[in-house]
Amino acid sequence: MSASLATGADPDTLVVSGWSAASPYGLGAQAFADGVRGDLDAVRGADGDADLGPYERAGRLPGFDARAVLGRKGTRAMDRATALAVTTAGLLLEEAGPGLAQDSPEAVGMVLGTGHGSVQSIMDFTRDSLTGEKPFHVDPALFPNTVMNRAAGQSAIWHTLRGPNTTVAGGAPTGLLALNYAARLLRQGHCEAVLCGAVEEFSAERAWLEYRARTGGPHQQPAGPLGEGCALFLLEPLGRARTHGRTPLASLLGTRFIAFNDQERARGAVVRAATEALKEADVRPDEVGLLVPSDCGGPLGGREDAALADLFGEHRPPRLRLRRLIGDSGAAAASFQLAAALTAGGDGTPVLVTSVDPDGQTGAVVLRTGTP
Repeated sequence: MSASLATGADPDTLVVSGWSAASPYGLGAQAFADGVRGDLDAVRGADGDADLGPYERAGRLPGFDARAVLGRKGTRAMDRATALAVTTAGLLLEEAGPGLAQDSPEAVGMVLGTGHGSVQSIMDFTRDSLTGEKPFHVDPALFPNTVMNRAAGQSAIWHTLRGPNTTVAGGAPTGLLALNYAARLLRQGHCEAVLCGAVEEFSAERAWLEYRARTGGPHQQPAGPLGEGCALFLLEPLGRARTHGRTPLASLLGTRFIAFNDQERARGAVVRAATEALKEADVRPDEVGLLVPSDCGGPLGGREDAALADLFGEHRPPRLRLRRLIGDSGAAAASFQLAAALTAGGDGTPVLVTSVDPDGQTGAVVLRTGTP
């Protein structure tokens, strides 16, 4: 009898069997976990010649240099977002054990979320085409950095992942969308395992765009400090994880995404997304042991908090608020929330992760941490 059958767990249950991160706490899952458990503030002032744009502080990955981490070959023209993704994928593959990608590279896919790709690369390349003697006097080696799927494609090439390769962009819930997309790939039999998550780089260009959008747009948000980084997860069926000697860290139980066309409707959208995700997971609200909201602040954050209060009533599970520690990491925010859930959730604890974006998207994911 297999180990899965012996424990009564369905071998087709999708589980997170590994993860890693490049965060303002440093490289690796352990650095992130230590920072979250210690409630450490990773948002710092500018160091050296760093340009933080309109902000005085930011949650930047300290001392990160692509050439120092990845070597000189292939990194001369690599943008920061791609370097963060390639590095994080390497850390995760190393943790997952030898053979994950090498033995059957076609069986391993990648789903990577992003905001716009590398904002700095897009703006630098455009500026060169406008200020150069002729519009085509640009460095062709830099052009690949301007397309949204650069980080996902380069990560797959660098680490020989030949399964499905997808880039997802959906605002703050992007990391949750990437996880859901990865689950669909697995359930439809397109691959056997997926690296999924999201990446966001910090740059002065992104800082100014975010600042102007927050303070001058129709959906004004608190102009708090920005963050950056990448968090990736290995998602695969329980049976496969055990066959390869990997201990499941959490089971994926339910997901739901709802759109709203007016921020006044955000509260109801969050309630609906969370309620339907919990129903799919067969988890009652009073069973949830940890909440990890997007904590975006301002009126929208207030509506998210009110929605969770509506849903849980007198049951008040602890809330892990991550943004105050690492800054607003944009498209990578929800992936860091998932990583925090794995870090802080107790064994067997149902965890609800929610995210809401001012452009009208909300998502909810239910995990059960620990071994099924």
